[in-house]
Order: sequence, then C-alpha cells, then structure tokens
Amino acid sequence: MDNDVSAGSTTSTLGRLALGLTLLAFGLGNTGVIDNVGAADASPLATWVGGVALFVCGVLALRGGDGRTGTAYAGLGAFWFTWGSAAGTGVSAEAAGLFLLLFALLALTLTASAGGSGLLGQGVYGLLFLALLLLGIGTFAEVSALGRTAGWVAAVAGLAAWYGATAALAGWPALTGRGARGSAPAAS
Repeated sequence: MDNDVSAGSTTSTLGRLALGLTLLAFGLGNTGVIDNVGAADASPLATWVGGVALFVCGVLALRGGDGRTGTAYAGLGAFWFTWGSAAGTGVSAEAAGLFLLLFALLALTLTASAGGSGLLGQGVYGLLFLALLLLGIGTFAEVSALGRTAGWVAAVAGLAAWYGATAALAGWPALTGRGARGSAPAAS
C-alpha cells in the first residue's frame, strides 16, 4: 500500500469531515431552528474543528503535494479560526459583512477550481459561496431573513461535505469525481 496515497486520502476525508461538521453547526445556528442556539454558539467548534483541524489538514495536503486541497483547507481553516475567534466581540455590521463577502470570494475561487472533484466537491464550495454571500449581504443590510436563508444553505453544504467524508470512509458511492477510497478520477 502506498502511504502517500493513503495519507492524502485520509487528509482529504478528515478535512471534509471537519468542514461538514463546522458548516452544519454554523448553518443551524444561523437558521434559528433550535431554541437558544445561535451562530455564535458554533464558535468553539468553528475555531478548533473548522479552524485548527482544517488548517492542519491543509498544511498536510500541501506537504503531500496536493495544492488544490491544501489551499482549500488552509484557506477555510483561516476563515473559520478568524470567525470563531471574533464571534460575539461586537464588530460593526459593516466589518462583519465585509469579512463574510471577502471569504465568499475565497469560496467562489474554490468552486471554480474544484472542477475535477466532481459534483459533490463543487457543490459544497458553491453552497458555501452562496451562504457567505447571502449572510454578508444580510449583515450589511441588516436583513435577518437573508441570514436564516444563508444558514439553511450552509447546513445543506455541511451535510454534503459530511456525506462525502462518510462515503469515503464507508466505501459508499459519492459524486466526487474520484472513487470512494481516493482512486483516479472516474471516467465521464
């Protein structure tokens, strides 16, 4: 067994799992569907799982020669760590909206670059882009309905990322453009 392939596959799966759980918590917190649970309540998970764990997965992927996955996970890890650290600190709506829109640009870049990762990979990043865009605009305009909608979009993205990780671990079919265990891209 080639350790590099195994490590890359494990790093990618762990990153998808960290992203999925963080997006799910962040999204559900923004929806307001659970009493007494808001987006700021997801900040410890966002800081440590979405921030630190995802950033470490990114660094490991970069070290293993996977520039696309490494860039995605390190960039998203920086986003989640920053968001989790700043949640509830009383930042102005304009600063928070700008922060969200800037990271929406990162998600848009990741969506465009995820062409080889299949529908699931592009879908997660595309939904993340949409969620951050809606949340950023909603924060600027102080329209809470956009924040709730963004929460649902983020939750769906989180479920998709979680499914991708679970499918890779369980050997289930996934629309990732690769086999469940990190094999070569599937033929069209």
